[in-house]
Order: sequence, then structure tokens, then C-alpha cells
Amino acid sequence: MKFLFLMLVPCFCLSQMKTGTFADLEIQQKEDPKPIIIHLYTDWCGVCKIEKFNLNKDKELVELINQHFYIINFEAEKTKDNIVFLGKEYHYLSNGNSGIHELALALSKNKSQPVYPLWIILDKYGNLIEYHEGLFKTDNMKVRLIAILEQAKL
Repeated sequence: MKFLFLMLVPCFCLSQMKTGTFADLEIQQKEDPKPIIIHLYTDWCGVCKIEKFNLNKDKELVELINQHFYIINFEAEKTKDNIVFLGKEYHYLSNGNSGIHELALALSKNKSQPVYPLWIILDKYGNLIEYHEGLFKTDNMKVRLIAILEQAKL
């Protein structure tokens, strides 16, 4: 019985973010256009891990994103698939044992090495609305996303 309880505890504490892929995005945008959030991160980034935990435990923010945005979590240095985004194809750039995805560089203002975490928010047409390097606190993100939705209604 204790084992079952311990398995269910994370379900009660953390909300579930509905993340997608770049391949899904094209279809979703045709069916139901929404603003797009692209979250660039790496496995080695400590701030990225803290941010992900804080984001998922804010139920109100998760619901806001799930209802009104498409979100893609993009591991910039491990994703090796070719990605077509906004009509252009991007590839993984290998550098020996490591590398980086060309799309991560294209989205970043720092073309030699992106800052992680990196948040890119695009309107439903693919135009840049928000560019945020580093930790994006949940309260600040919530305020910004609500403002984006209000602006879209005008």
C-alpha cells in the first residue's frame, strides 16, 4: 500500500505539461493556430532542471500553457533529428563527442553558444514575441503569457 501511495504522490504535486514536437507543430497550427513556446535546454544545465521543476509544480501556469499555447521542449545539444521549422530544414552539427542543433543556433541571439535555458515565444504566425535567456521565474512567465494573450485579442 505504501508503494502505491509513493507512486501516486508525484501525480498530485506536479501538473502535466502537454509538450509537442516540431513535426506535430505544423499539423497543430493548421488545425488550431496558437502562440508557440520553444524552451531550449540541455541535460547538463542546473538552472534548466530547477526551472523545469518549478514550472511543473505551478498548476495555474501549466493550465495556462496547455490551453492557450503549444510548447516544445528542445534539448539543443542532444536532438539529432533533422527539423523542419517555418519552412526551413535544420540539422545537428556534430563536433566530435558533442554538438549542437543548427536550429538552437538559429533561434539564439548568441550564434556561437546559446545561453540556457532559452525561451522563445512566437505568435501563431511564427513572429517573435518574447526572447528570454536564463531563468524565467514562473510568476514572471505567467504575467508575460497573460499579456501576450491579451495583446493577441486586440
